[in-house]
Amino acid sequence: MAPSVDIFCRVIDNYGDIGVCWRLARQLAARPDCGAIRLWVDDLDSFARIAPQVQSGTDQQELRGIGIFRWGNSLPDTTEPADIVIEAFGCTLPFGYLEHMSAQQLWLNLEYLSTEDWAESCHGLPSLQPNGLRKFFFFPGFTPATGGLLREPGLIARRDAWQADSQARLTLLNKLGVSPAWLERLQAGARLVYVYCYPQAPLPALMRALSRQGHDSLVMLPQGIWPDALPSLHANGCRIETHAHPFVDQDTFDQLLWSSDLNLVRGEDSLVRAIWAGRPMIWQPYLQQEETHLEKLAAWLAQTPWPEEIQQAILAWNQGDSHAFAAALTPLLHPQRLQQWQTLAQQWCTELTQTNDLATRLLAFCTKNSQTS
Repeated sequence: MAPSVDIFCRVIDNYGDIGVCWRLARQLAARPDCGAIRLWVDDLDSFARIAPQVQSGTDQQELRGIGIFRWGNSLPDTTEPADIVIEAFGCTLPFGYLEHMSAQQLWLNLEYLSTEDWAESCHGLPSLQPNGLRKFFFFPGFTPATGGLLREPGLIARRDAWQADSQARLTLLNKLGVSPAWLERLQAGARLVYVYCYPQAPLPALMRALSRQGHDSLVMLPQGIWPDALPSLHANGCRIETHAHPFVDQDTFDQLLWSSDLNLVRGEDSLVRAIWAGRPMIWQPYLQQEETHLEKLAAWLAQTPWPEEIQQAILAWNQGDSHAFAAALTPLLHPQRLQQWQTLAQQWCTELTQTNDLATRLLAFCTKNSQTS
């Protein structure tokens, strides 16, 4: 019988934690070798912003064949644990649920995506529990020695079909309120830049770098992620404007990344989706105390194919250095350099798709440990 799965998620980074868990739940639910899926979430309001069909006022519901439950301070005493229990990002399982678990359950601590050297050595290690439960660390990552990256079957084929259809992009942007004048400019060759950043990012410096190119550019970003108004720029015979759109579901978010000439994204889920887009991209990890996020960034940069000049631009973006970022990005936006960047992005994406995705590796890991325990 296919194993059932419980996924527990506490929302810390607004959308990143639930974004990963929702994608994982959807991918597991679509597999014939996986049984019933339940997703336990403590913040349905944030969840509903990336999955509009979620009813934030309903404690128990079903969506896409997945049971969705509000996770409060406790769970009903009658809750029977699933065969596979996924504790996402160290969120700590409810005490009552733990009391019902036994050695029959396989308990995975799904960690944050990491490219640091220690992740490979820690991936798959058991965590001994005094009550005899079987718990293992599961680290997503970019190498065969880790848990892999979330990627649903057929994703790249859908992306390629989307990018080959010029009308698909225009239809999407029209639905998101982009003006007819800008749709015409984009059709004529204007650039589309997508931004999903934390407030510390030097976004005005991006606008200045774009204005130095002589190309019209439209900067798309979700409503509310940038606290200040960004004025339009008119310089060097071009215009640079922003367009804020309502939050969208995950499929639409992917399409926006596929549609853009440059993507600037934040957090774990968006990083992976920007890689699958095969377009030039800049990543901003979740900010941490004592700037430990910069160590995470450095480890990721070491695994990318980006040359030094691209890495410098990404570092300046994360350090909030407006002058250094504009200076580093400006030459990279030259048409020839941007095309080289895109070629590298496509090649890296293709390389990463040659290995199994996270859901496949996770179920294989559970099968192996169920057989040998």
